[in-house]
Amino acid sequence: MQAERFRQPKGNAAMTPDPKVVTFAVLGCGRIGRMHAAGLARHPRAKLVSVFDVSDAAASETAERLGVAKAASVEAILADPAIQAVLIASPTPTHVDLIIAAARAGKAILCEKPIDIDMERVRFCAEAIADIDVTIMIGFNRRFDPSFRAIRERVQSGEIGTVEQVIISSRDPEPPQPHFLAASGGMFRDMAIHDFDMARYLVGDIAEVHAFGAVLVDPAIGAAGDIDSAMITLRARSGALVHINNTRRCVYGYDQRLEVFGSGGMLLAGNRTQTTVQASTAQHSGAANVLLHSFIERYTEAYAAEVDHFVQCLHSKTTPMTNFADGVEALRIAEAALESMKTGRSIRLD
Repeated sequence: MQAERFRQPKGNAAMTPDPKVVTFAVLGCGRIGRMHAAGLARHPRAKLVSVFDVSDAAASETAERLGVAKAASVEAILADPAIQAVLIASPTPTHVDLIIAAARAGKAILCEKPIDIDMERVRFCAEAIADIDVTIMIGFNRRFDPSFRAIRERVQSGEIGTVEQVIISSRDPEPPQPHFLAASGGMFRDMAIHDFDMARYLVGDIAEVHAFGAVLVDPAIGAAGDIDSAMITLRARSGALVHINNTRRCVYGYDQRLEVFGSGGMLLAGNRTQTTVQASTAQHSGAANVLLHSFIERYTEAYAAEVDHFVQCLHSKTTPMTNFADGVEALRIAEAALESMKTGRSIRLD
């Protein structure tokens, strides 16, 4: 299935002539939903109107802290003509239904990745909204990280010639809670999907996938039918090779590094630490502070830039950088990685 089948609507039926502010509601008040809600409340060209969560306590706490309304239901938000856009930060299994309902209500949509963990559900979603003219953005926030974005721009400028190899290291500090694993879609569809999107961001469409997976960290993850460690190799249509390494446990913090090697040189983005101070003593030389410990800390600027990009797209009525088709392609790579791991074969996508 090709990305071209998933048309990204142009424009946004929910926009009003007011050029100053886009009004938002946030669906989902878990950790990432609270972070997004706080970001929208601070944004100079956005206005957070209300929040909703199936947990009344979570919604109440978020609404009270930010001084906004707590909606009684999703339906109440979608029926409110004062709300122009929704940010979907609820659990993955709810995304498709919320995207369809919000699109039918004429709301612009920024939805956290993935669209769903089942490609059939994604196809159903695409068909349901195909003729609805709303702007939809999928939250691949790492494209908006200042360092990763700078690497992409410098690659595009030809600074390191033809890209030949990319190495992406993405290691979580600790395994997620069991209740999260049950609905997340597993390592490839939940965690590595960010890296699959980053690979496409840097080298374009992917032609072939080969993946190895193992349970090296927590036997409970294996008992749940998932893996906690992976090595994945991608071949781009351009011929460039991409290596991705993932693990659910990294004792020194949230390890996020990117290396792009080309015919004319290399570009490297390293980890972020709490400060840039390094210490040299009789016991060690050049010791740095520990790494940041969570994705929200590591990608603070990226999440803010992502929302700002979405707001800009609504004002200019342009297609977001990460649209529905990007969500489809990242999931296709994830499914190919899963098939490759199970069969031991390389899986072609083209």
